[in-house]
Amino acid sequence: MSHIVSLNTSPRKGERKKPVDSALVLENHGIDGDAHASGNWHRQVSLLATESIEKMRAMGLNVGPGDFAENITTQGIDLVSLPIGARLRLGHEVEAEVTQIGKTCHARCAIYEQAGDCVMPREGIFVKILRGGTLLPGDPVARLPL
Repeated sequence: MSHIVSLNTSPRKGERKKPVDSALVLENHGIDGDAHASGNWHRQVSLLATESIEKMRAMGLNVGPGDFAENITTQGIDLVSLPIGARLRLGHEVEAEVTQIGKTCHARCAIYEQAGDCVMPREGIFVKILRGGTLLPGDPVARLPL
């Protein structure tokens, strides 16, 4: 079953995120207390799969959830195959819509400097929050029908 491995936040943009025990996700805003939660824009919450993180570990990096500045680390769902507009149920309450696959990195992050590569620009996804709620590690992740 696809699920949330870790929930991660940071008070400032441009830094690795730290795992938290739970997250309050606000409709049309993002994760309460996270620097990227800024309301009406298309990148309210970011997701990255543990399968993507494992690719960087295979290159010899000691990285884990939050190190790529993702808010939600998942397992068991192929995030990059989701089309723009796909809807997700996160946990039991939260609904989100995929708005962007990957991102342009204008400055090379520390991970890129160490390994010569980074998965977040290719394999991270961004969503906007359609319905809020509380998330916990271990909560299910599922694609909703359109």
